[in-house]
Amino acid sequence: MLVIIGSVIVLVSVLGGFMIAGGHPIVLLQWSEFIIILGSAFGAMVTMAPMKVHKDMIAQIIGCLKGSRYNKAAYEDMFKALYEMFMLGRRNGMVALEPHIGEPSTSSILTKYTAFSSDHHAVDLLTGALRPLIDGKVKPDQVGLLMETEINAMEQEHHKPIDVLSKTSDAMPGFGIVAAVLGICITMESIGGPVAEIGHHVAAALVGTFLGILVSYGFLGPLVAAMIFNGNAEIGYYRILTKAVSNFATGSAPMMALEIARRGLPGDVKPTAEELEAMLKSVSK
Repeated sequence: MLVIIGSVIVLVSVLGGFMIAGGHPIVLLQWSEFIIILGSAFGAMVTMAPMKVHKDMIAQIIGCLKGSRYNKAAYEDMFKALYEMFMLGRRNGMVALEPHIGEPSTSSILTKYTAFSSDHHAVDLLTGALRPLIDGKVKPDQVGLLMETEINAMEQEHHKPIDVLSKTSDAMPGFGIVAAVLGICITMESIGGPVAEIGHHVAAALVGTFLGILVSYGFLGPLVAAMIFNGNAEIGYYRILTKAVSNFATGSAPMMALEIARRGLPGDVKPTAEELEAMLKSVSK
């Protein structure tokens, strides 16, 4: 939502200032310049990366428009789900977790916490760490390494669409110059014509430069920054999950494992120690 609000503010500010200065917005509707700049930028972006990266880019942009899902409520849901899992494993042995790990979609614990269970990356990370531990394929102190390796791969994959869109943003002023140069070529062809016609062609050429710079610094650049923030929030969520699971696997009590994880949270989503304790007690009841 903030991405939309910010973009509207940019557009209103630019057009409003232009109109206050006596400009006519209709002059900026130079469709040939739009086609040259936006079409060239889109073609360059398509050239840069495979289809999967473009699909991921669309998904990340939609995520930015919706806003990050990793808020305080999402962390509370994760902590509750983990606490129930940890308590079950502590009371009845790790083998008791096998039905919940093997079929998380039908787990009586995980399905209660929809904010957590609907995040398939988080569920896969959890089950992928506990399954080999239950089977005895890894040692408890290796669980954190398994999860961190998977998170690093996810982080690299997440940055690929950001890199492509960032390069496209950086190229927009250049495409604006291309459009402007082509506009000047048209102007030179009409140099012997009426002054009004020459002025129209020069204005159209300048719109190309204006559009390239505006799209780069007013829209694409800020969108890239928003995607980075969203990505960091997602990866941070998975790292907190990793911290809790790895500490439990190496022998920490469920409450202590989650308290250690809580201390790594950023301030805007971090419950107090008292809030965490009350939250987990409500789960026990």
